[in-house]
Amino acid sequence: MPGDSIGKMFKVSVWGESHGPSIGAVVEGCPPGVELDMNLIQEELNRRRPGKDRFVSSRQEKDRFEVLSGLFKGKTTGTPISIIIKNNGFNKENYEELGEVFRPGHADFTYRTKYGIRDYYGGGRSSARLTAPIVVAGAMARQILRNELGIEILAYVKQIGSIEAAIKTGEAASRSLADSLINFPDKQREVEILALLERLQDEGNSIGGIVECTVRNTPAGLGEPLFGKLDGDLAGAMMGLNAVKGFELGNGFECVELTGKENNDEFTVVEGDTVTITNRSGGIQGGISNGMPIVFRVAFKAAPSISRKQRTVDVHGEKREIQIQGDHDICVAIRAVPVVEALAAIVLLDHYLRHRGQCGVIKK
Repeated sequence: MPGDSIGKMFKVSVWGESHGPSIGAVVEGCPPGVELDMNLIQEELNRRRPGKDRFVSSRQEKDRFEVLSGLFKGKTTGTPISIIIKNNGFNKENYEELGEVFRPGHADFTYRTKYGIRDYYGGGRSSARLTAPIVVAGAMARQILRNELGIEILAYVKQIGSIEAAIKTGEAASRSLADSLINFPDKQREVEILALLERLQDEGNSIGGIVECTVRNTPAGLGEPLFGKLDGDLAGAMMGLNAVKGFELGNGFECVELTGKENNDEFTVVEGDTVTITNRSGGIQGGISNGMPIVFRVAFKAAPSISRKQRTVDVHGEKREIQIQGDHDICVAIRAVPVVEALAAIVLLDHYLRHRGQCGVIKK
């Protein structure tokens, strides 16, 4: 169906369903001669994998990826790279009773309305399971960006419910999140969040969250005017993620409360480089990167799969009441962190290749 791909020069097309035999992606436009570190790619995929702790989906998947084409002796050939990930840890029986009812907050009703048919096993095509091959493709893009431009990308959970990390915007990019169960940079407030998640789990409920992402060492000049803006493509990519309801760059919605004087980023020169004194624009002006860190936030709604009783209707238009069984993510923002990073890498590499084709190579 249309809408399966992202990117122009670096294009990623995703295929598969939640409970199908496998899922995967085809990556086109990857430059030839790139030596990819498969272990680093697997590490990124492991970060997204379900079943790792009590607050995320208990679905058990090994999530081992395999590259079927586009590599020769460990290096990219410039031809399409085909990625496959086998599905093993699913149980279709859990979804049989949901075949004729529309789950609140899910895409059941809209998919059936549009196509006249829907795969109700785990949501089929609308499942967040499809983010796994995106992480693989993003890890490839990330290696190229790091090696050629020194770009570093780090996302983290900035807020869950009303509990927000007590850090300045972008500050967590210099901190280690290895010790956090929920990719949260504030150890003191993490205790509060864990208590909240435990309570919600006992209640069979869920909560939303915000993921903040900081991209460092992005060169000035990436992005295109009007309909090819870097921030526009980042927003479009993030809004394509499951459960995403909001995107903001730099000051974001806070800018409506500021005057022009308060919101503008004034320029200065540091060691011969033109930089901005502040970074309220989030590293992008006029849709083009200005060389400052790119900082954006993505808002995720509460996971709609909850074990509380909910009112709905079935495919025959009859009123029904359902109670979804199984262990699901209490907050989808937690596992979304590596996916946000992956999509940012895909968009940035796509824009870098587009820029290189039109304007030449960017020097570090």
